[in-house]
Amino acid sequence: MKKLFKTILNIVPRPILIRLSYVVRPIMAWYLKGDTFTDPIDGKSFKTFLPYGYAKQRNNVLSPSTLSLERHRLLWLYLQRETDFFSTPKKVLHFAPEQAFYKRFKKQPNLDYTTTDLESPLADVKADICNLPFADNSFDMILCNHVLEHIPDDTKAMQELYRILRPGGMGIFQIPQDMSRAVTFQDDSITDPKERTLIFGQYDHVRVYGRDYFDKLRTVGFTVIEEDFIHKLTPEEVTKYCLAEGEIIPVCFK
Repeated sequence: MKKLFKTILNIVPRPILIRLSYVVRPIMAWYLKGDTFTDPIDGKSFKTFLPYGYAKQRNNVLSPSTLSLERHRLLWLYLQRETDFFSTPKKVLHFAPEQAFYKRFKKQPNLDYTTTDLESPLADVKADICNLPFADNSFDMILCNHVLEHIPDDTKAMQELYRILRPGGMGIFQIPQDMSRAVTFQDDSITDPKERTLIFGQYDHVRVYGRDYFDKLRTVGFTVIEEDFIHKLTPEEVTKYCLAEGEIIPVCFK
């Protein structure tokens, strides 16, 4: 069953996968129930998490209950422990809403919560990130995670994010990032899906971000904190929650 679920995750288009997961997820959660690893988003524990990945499979990373990956669990813990996201009234915009978060954020009584995306069935507003239908200074907080690597003109997208964020507001813009690279790599001449997957990590990614990603956000106008939150956790927590060492959370302020 585990092998079948892994195959489904890697070949089924994401909008269909979201719908399919409502049926498959409870079965997998029951099958893998245990006490070795815990998903902090819902508090459920399992004997193992599932493998996941496009160019390269990562073992023990996908939660059977929420379908969260390492980055989702890290972000949840950061929001919970380091911010007032769950307690203070906020107008929030969430791009390409992750299923692990969507219903939970929607139910938060302190949040005026809006989702947006071009294709996601979870989006309240269908919109292009480079041409957003929101007024200047509209949102207290913007979540835009693992989106910018898909966008050909990421500078324009960043400018739009800056425009609609209120002064004093916070944005979190996670991306897949190769911290061994000083400079972001992009080559639009690479068009073969298999080659793009091999080089960029996924067939529909257009670049591999390097350490210069934070400075690019700064050139748009953001004040950026390179939040090395994982090192505020104990080694036991990193293992228990199946987190990935080395991920820096880009926390942006206007």
